[in-house]
Amino acid sequence: MRKTLVLGASLNEERYSNQAIRMLREYGHPVEAHGLRAGKVADVEIQTELKQYPDIDTVSLYLNPQRQEAFYEYIIQLKPKRVIFNPGTENPELYKKLIRHNIGYEEACTLVLLRTNQF
Repeated sequence: MRKTLVLGASLNEERYSNQAIRMLREYGHPVEAHGLRAGKVADVEIQTELKQYPDIDTVSLYLNPQRQEAFYEYIIQLKPKRVIFNPGTENPELYKKLIRHNIGYEEACTLVLLRTNQF
């Protein structure tokens, strides 16, 4: 199972980040979540402060490229194996930074990856 940080988590059930948290848990993946508002999605607490999580395998991004800038260093210091850029989050500037730090990335949809057993 891949420990995943959902960055840009929302309490709104219609948001894809919320659906991703629920589906990741449904598929048995451990999940951490960071968002603007604290709360709970499934059994996952959304944190509003940046925490140093050990062993993050995947960061699933749900922030537009402008909002991502504030998280560049945070993502890099987590040393995930990969970052998933969900639709609308594509960011060539961050791709370059990840490559320099030997962090993989893919433009994909976390929900589709889970449903098609490609996560």
